Amino acid sequence: MLKAGIVGLPNVGKSTLFNALVANAKADAANFPFCTIEPNVGVVSVPDERLDVLAKISSSEKIVPTRIEFVDIAGLVAGASKGEGLGNQFLANIREVDAIVHVVRCFDDDDIIHVAGSVDPVRDIEIINLELSLADLAQIERRIERVRKQAKKDEGAKTELVALEKLADFLNEGKSVRQVQLNEEESAAIAPLGLLTNKPVIYATNVSEDDLAEGNDWVQAVKEFAATENSKVVVVSAQVESELIELSEAEKTDYLAALGVAEGGLKSLIQATYELLGLRTYLTTGEKETRAWTIVAGLKAPQAAGVIHSDFEKKFIKAETISYQNLVDSGSKVAAREKGLIRFEGKDYVVEEGDVIEFRVGG
Repeated sequence: MLKAGIVGLPNVGKSTLFNALVANAKADAANFPFCTIEPNVGVVSVPDERLDVLAKISSSEKIVPTRIEFVDIAGLVAGASKGEGLGNQFLANIREVDAIVHVVRCFDDDDIIHVAGSVDPVRDIEIINLELSLADLAQIERRIERVRKQAKKDEGAKTELVALEKLADFLNEGKSVRQVQLNEEESAAIAPLGLLTNKPVIYATNVSEDDLAEGNDWVQAVKEFAATENSKVVVVSAQVESELIELSEAEKTDYLAALGVAEGGLKSLIQATYELLGLRTYLTTGEKETRAWTIVAGLKAPQAAGVIHSDFEKKFIKAETISYQNLVDSGSKVAAREKGLIRFEGKDYVVEEGDVIEFRVGG
């Protein structure tokens, strides 16, 4: 299951957003630093309207969406890389996630204190990024000392040493690991380190409801910063998200429309996460269930089948495949088959977004 860590300075709206995204979670959301000490975890279903449509076509007994795990991690402060605040615990928690949702405050409210005394989202981002970079640099320097001797005799260690020294130079310049161009061998060599600044980041700009549709100057500043490291930016309002919890689907649609937006923050965050990580969704459907499956872009049919069960990959024969839209337009698999729209793909087929697949496997 994909795991996204929600991080940020204290009092930027992390726990409020988490509570809203995971409607029945019980994370505290209070107006003081370090309210969140132990990370709160919640699993949310990925919104996908295609599942309802396919379930009706197949008369499925149940619908099973894919899921994302959100982790609300303690607020970080300057000096965290040296253990300030809850720094060490924060850094350990963030190492375990696949992607970082970095919440930055882009609203003004005299009733909500800011640990730095004023609203400046780019400054806030740089505080956290510096701490993550310092933690990575310390880890890399320790690793260089261990690998340097091995590199005299081992080619693999030599490749790792070259990558580590390159990363150290960039980190000393104030850049993150994800901004460094590494070749395939170098990337593989440093992957086991789980470096913090190598994780993909989505900046969630937390705004007031009045700025949800158009953003504001703070949001624009974050977008300009994110562009320098190819990160994503999503505009959200934790307060709006918390208000949506109590509304029906129809009421949610009307409320969001009145604010000038088409969807809530959860869908926007998930879409941005999928794009950032290069993820795709394929679908299976039948009388028993209609289900969504998450894979990495470029995965071939046998490996995609292995997501369902490892035996499916080993015993793969072929994939009966049709695009979602072709199936919907046809109205049923029987009609789609009569039109010649269902294909039989082999082991080299690269699964595409929205493929509806039935795998054929050997005994």
